[in-house]
Formats: sequence, structure tokens, C-alpha cells
Amino acid sequence: METKKICLSERQMPTQWYNIVADMPNKPLPPLNPATKEPVTKEQMSAIFAEELIDQEMSTERFIDIPEEVQEIYKIWRPTPLVRATALEKALDTPARIYFKNESVSPAGSHKPNTAVPQAYYNHKQGIKHLTTETGAGQWGASIAFAAKHFGIDLRVFMVKVSYNQKPYRRLMTNTWGAECVASPSTLTESGRAALKRDPDCSGSLGLAISEAVEVALRSPEDTRYCLGSVLNHVLLHQTVIGQEAVAQMEMADAEPDMVIGCFGGGSNFAGISFPFLRRNFVEGKKIRAIAVEPESCPKLTRGAFQYDFGDVAGYTPLIPMYTLGHNFQPSDIHAGGLRYHGAGAIVSQLLKDGLIEAQSIPQNETLAAGILFARTEGIIPAPESTHAIAATIREALRAREEGRAKTILFNLSGNGVIDLYAYEQYLAGALKDYSPSDAEISKTLSQLEKLI
Repeated sequence: METKKICLSERQMPTQWYNIVADMPNKPLPPLNPATKEPVTKEQMSAIFAEELIDQEMSTERFIDIPEEVQEIYKIWRPTPLVRATALEKALDTPARIYFKNESVSPAGSHKPNTAVPQAYYNHKQGIKHLTTETGAGQWGASIAFAAKHFGIDLRVFMVKVSYNQKPYRRLMTNTWGAECVASPSTLTESGRAALKRDPDCSGSLGLAISEAVEVALRSPEDTRYCLGSVLNHVLLHQTVIGQEAVAQMEMADAEPDMVIGCFGGGSNFAGISFPFLRRNFVEGKKIRAIAVEPESCPKLTRGAFQYDFGDVAGYTPLIPMYTLGHNFQPSDIHAGGLRYHGAGAIVSQLLKDGLIEAQSIPQNETLAAGILFARTEGIIPAPESTHAIAATIREALRAREEGRAKTILFNLSGNGVIDLYAYEQYLAGALKDYSPSDAEISKTLSQLEKLI
């Protein structure tokens, strides 16, 4: 009988994070100070981030040790299972072998604690008492609340208003772990008040919530720092525990992926699953495809421009070299709230620019249909974000059937959808609309950027 789940022991957990920058043919361009247009310094970033996180952000070391305190907390849910999606394969009548890495088993129900725990740890180690952050669908907000509580740090989360209203139970998870959760835009910050003045009914965006969180952190540099759940190099670094485990598990399954797939918002879960496999491409000459899957309604990788842009709406962050739709782009109110972000991280953007990874965009209804098929075959109700990876996997599996070729596909199940059932209710009622921004909409926000590349 074939093994369904491939599990590692705690002794086989990664003890180091993998930094892909060390192996990239072209390193990512540096972030710039918006005022001087010079590369930002550690000193300039230290008012926002913990110092050891800045060191990791700028590091070119291939491997960085995972502190023992972090490894101990990781053991609550890591290593995570690798699962063969045999029932999905049967339903698709495909010769493809489909595997998924199940990151939904963490306390918060997603991959986000992989970086939340080290970020809270390094801030605690520095003596920081208060943290601020943003969250889209609430997966990150809940995860950093879980991690901050472990280290006795206060936390305020600015949650994008559309998700704050759509996903009250994710907000309540955040509260249960002891954090304050505020709908963004709020009246607590200048950037929030400005957004509400422009549009009193503003549903918010990740970029705007970042502005609010950074603004609050900058008010109290002596004991407060900001944490980010995606996009930045150190966040992607922490997520590579996913792919490192998956490399070992795929070897145990005697399977080599032809392609590795992850949904894409800012890049953290896609990077986590794909970067250790990309290392095999760089070092061993493998030809494993890495596919980032974004919403058709927020298509920065597939229709954006490679430019320096702010990571937030108000312009508090450094300028990041990224594929972007422009920081003023307002995404439509899709249910995959964690993917409603205007830009991509610098590392992923450079990899895409160099043709080392691929990008696809998929409409909302196709992704939810894929999520329902997955739930009805494999039993797990996936988060709306994760359904993008499942939809792309189904496309590739059906292509394998048409071509009569036995491909091996690995995707990252980045989170479960137990608290996202409203999205499924809307889909089953036929109430979800697909939305694709016009070229004019994208050109408008891109034209507002200063061309620095």
C-alpha cells in the first residue's frame, strides 16, 4: 500500500534557514532611502526593525542558524507533513503525481508562524516591549499575536477593513492571543485619517495598513518596532524551513518535482517552498519549474512593472526594487485578502526578471472551484489564498493528462480555510465576481512612480 503522508521526526528539522541571495546569479538591487535615493543603511532601518532582523535582511551568507529558542517553539507544529494527493489525482484522471506540503497544521492555521516566531524572538532579545504590524486576511496578524505572547510582547495589529469585516474569527484569534486588532484605515494615524478623508468608505489595503503600523512604531523608537509578514528578505529566509523539509520528504518518497507551485501575495510562502528547490537548479543544474500564482485582480508579477516603489501607501518604507502595480493601486475586494498587495519582494522580483521563476494569474471563481474540489477529494478546506496554488496545480495536472506525460507536481498548502467559510458561502451562492483591472487602471498608478531603474 502506498504511503499517503511522509513525515520527518523533530530530529530531522532544519537547524538553519537558507538564504537564496548567496546563490542568485544576479543579486537583488538594494532598497533606497526615498529622500537621498542612496541605499538604505542599517542605522536608517533600525528605527523600524530589530537589529538582528536587519542583519538577516542584508546578509549574503548561504545559511543562517535558527536559534534553539525558535526551534523549540517550531516543534509545536514542525516538521509539517508532505502528503500525496491521490484522491485529487483520481478525480482529475491525470498521470501526474501531486504532492502538497501541509502548512495548515500550525496553531494559526498557516505558514505565517515560521517567521512570526523568529521576529518576536529577535525583538524580545533586543528588549523591545511593543510591536506593530498589519494583516490582510488575518493569517499573519494571528500568527504574530501567537508569537508575541510567547515572548511577553504587546502587539497592535492593523487589519485591512474588508477582511476585518469578512473574517471576524481571524480577528478573534488575534484577540485570544492577547493582541489588539484595529480596522484599517483607522483614525489612529495620519495615514489612516488621510485615506478616510479621500474616501470615507475605503475598504483598505495591505499597503495602507503597513503605513499605519509603521507610523505608530516610529512614534516610540525607544521600545517599539514594526514586523512585516511577507515581502522582505528576512521574512522569506525564515520560511525556507518549508522547502528544506520538502526536499528531504520528496527524496523519501523517491520523487523529484518537475514543478513547485505557491500562491503569491508578497512572496513568503512561495519563497518558502520554492527557494530550496531553486538552489538545486543553481547548484546541481536541475530544471525544476517554480511557479508563483497571483490573483487576476492584483497582477503585479504578470502585468506590473519592475520599478523602485514604496512598500506602503503613505511612503514610510524604503523604496524597494519590485514588480509593482504602484503603491496607490487599490485592489478589488477579493476573498484572498492575503494576496491583495501591490508589489512583490525584491528577491522574487529579481528571480522573475532573470527568467528563473514563472508567474501566472488566475480569476477568483476558478480558484474557489479548485478549493472545493480539493476539499471534496483530500478533505482539507483550503484558505482562499492557497486555492490559487491548487488551481494552478489542477491546470498543470490536466495538461499532463492531455500530453500523456507523468509529471510530478508539488504545491504549498499555505493555510486552511476553516475561518474563511464566508468566501465559500459566497461562491456556492454564485455571488462572487471575477475582476481584472484595465490597462488604464494599472498605467495610471504606475505613471505616478519616479523611474529609478
